[in-house]
Amino acid sequence: MPVTPVPGSEKFAYRPTPAARLREIAGEHVRLHDVAEADLAVVDPLTYEVVRHRLESITHEMGEAIKRMSGSVIVTDCNDFNFVIMDEIGDEVEIGLYNTALCAAMDMAVKWTLENRAANPGIGPGDMFLCNDPWVGGGLHQNDTALFAPLFVGDELFAWTGAVAHQVDLGGVSPGSWSVKSTDVFWESLPTPPVKIVEGGVLRSDIEDVWLRRSRIPALVGLDLRAKIGANHMAQERLNELVERYGATTVKAVMRRILDNTERRVRDKLESIPDGEWSAVAYQDSAREGDETLYRIRLKLTKRGDRMHFDFTGTDPQADGLINCTHAGVRGGMTPVILTALCGDMAWAPAGVFRCIDITSEPGSINDCTFPAGISKGSVASAWATLNVVAECLGGMLDTREESRANVTGVCLGSWDLALLAGLDQRGAPFVSMVGDAMAGGFGARTDQDGVDTGGMAAAPMGRIPDVEMTEFSYPVLYLWRREEPDSGGPGRYRGGVGGSSCFVMHRSAAPALHLVVSGGGKAVPQSSGISGGYPANTQLDMAIRASDVRDRFAAGQMATSLDEIAGEREPMPPHLETYLGQDDAYYMAWQGGGGYGDPLHREPALVEADLRAGKVSAVAASAVYGVVTSDDGRLDVEGTLAKRQEIRDARLAAASPQPEGSRR
Repeated sequence: MPVTPVPGSEKFAYRPTPAARLREIAGEHVRLHDVAEADLAVVDPLTYEVVRHRLESITHEMGEAIKRMSGSVIVTDCNDFNFVIMDEIGDEVEIGLYNTALCAAMDMAVKWTLENRAANPGIGPGDMFLCNDPWVGGGLHQNDTALFAPLFVGDELFAWTGAVAHQVDLGGVSPGSWSVKSTDVFWESLPTPPVKIVEGGVLRSDIEDVWLRRSRIPALVGLDLRAKIGANHMAQERLNELVERYGATTVKAVMRRILDNTERRVRDKLESIPDGEWSAVAYQDSAREGDETLYRIRLKLTKRGDRMHFDFTGTDPQADGLINCTHAGVRGGMTPVILTALCGDMAWAPAGVFRCIDITSEPGSINDCTFPAGISKGSVASAWATLNVVAECLGGMLDTREESRANVTGVCLGSWDLALLAGLDQRGAPFVSMVGDAMAGGFGARTDQDGVDTGGMAAAPMGRIPDVEMTEFSYPVLYLWRREEPDSGGPGRYRGGVGGSSCFVMHRSAAPALHLVVSGGGKAVPQSSGISGGYPANTQLDMAIRASDVRDRFAAGQMATSLDEIAGEREPMPPHLETYLGQDDAYYMAWQGGGGYGDPLHREPALVEADLRAGKVSAVAASAVYGVVTSDDGRLDVEGTLAKRQEIRDARLAAASPQPEGSRR
């Protein structure tokens, strides 16, 4: 059934306010610092570079501050967080290298705060605002919680700093706030518009209590809140030092010039690329538990002169489920790809980049949903699928020019493989944890080399896979293996990076079973697309082996090293399911690799032979997909390969040729 709109929710819907109008609205209640055009020209090149690099360094220090203060494996080991320095009206000047998608909507939240909080409760020195409402901005779903702080120089609002991190649990029907039965947001964690949680440098205990009351693990969420407070404090101390040394006018002039220079360099790059249009479609194979519908996100990228237009018209309507994302998800899907593929040699100043971009999206669609659509999986569902189509189209655009082809990649790790465990840990304490193994996804192939095997994910340049030992120390699980999987990288002239698999059992928990939430797409349709004739990567597979013989093997001194060695009842997991993991069960998860580049029949046979020896490709795939024949001892059969490849080409031509009338069955 269609989600019924809630009256009054339009206040929180994204609507860009022109900078001049925003200054006018906020300026009635707070003085905004600005610089004149003439001030930009007086900053000499040396001072500009020193201050610019200092701003970049401050963002890195924010990252170290968060990691050192947080107690969450998602932050300390997976690096699922980020931070940003913005100017006085929220335009993003510097962002960190961690999860870049998380910062894509921080400016939206700050601009909303200037427009709606400047009068009441006001914006003053030492204040910090907390937000986990993706319709407002700051993150891509409710678990992405942003904390942003105004920086005053004298009595003028000079800049903003912000930190955002994934919180493991913020309430809702299901542990971890992934409500797989969700039909609207009221099943899920409560979205909180910007609220002043730190006032004049003092943490408001009443607001903190309201915030932590919703969580199953309030101590951990409270620790992450303090980590973000500390990171903002550290950044503002460093910015104040910078202002004291160089003056507010000089520092602000550098911030303005960073935005202007980024805009100019992006425009110059776009001017050098031939005009054209590229299109792509990404699929999601379920919206909630029990649903088997395919949902599409469509993109047409048009490049004309020095501008790009991303048009998502034709994307499916928002679903009754948890996979929708707000407009923040559109930007979260675009930002990581554009920064890495187009802006790798310049400052990552999103506000400057987006001056060169037009976006058309349809309110009420699955990647620009309206309240109260379900969004608890939005960051790794519709936002992630948006990233996939952007990567495919942008790769096609960059592939048209020799100088930009080196930045082309196939889609990396097309969907997130979620396994979320909750219950009692080995110390008898309650826990909720997301298994972070799928952070080691395969990177898409490039135009001149294979994708990086288990290299990570496109949205998080500094994302990491947690150590097995740290996961086993923190939570009641024991790993049987974690390794790369053959044939998981998309075939092509250059192969996509392979993904991996892991298998673990419950271990030393005081409870008879652990709560298990499964949420992962890409099982019916592969989501790591290739480009220029490259094939997609593998589909995702999750499986519980019920009543397994793993513990009997332990007792006999044996360790299972493959699924074939584990006896028990196999239960393949659908895209969404809330279930359990028992004492005698094993859980297997295999995530996706990266898409390939170019026709697999053009791959050098010697590279396929090397992949066979390294276990990256199976003998079946080498023959059937790459057309490479080897002898019994694994050596390349050159003549056999030539014949096999011709056989495959002939079969392709026959399949594509019109059939005589009456010959079809």
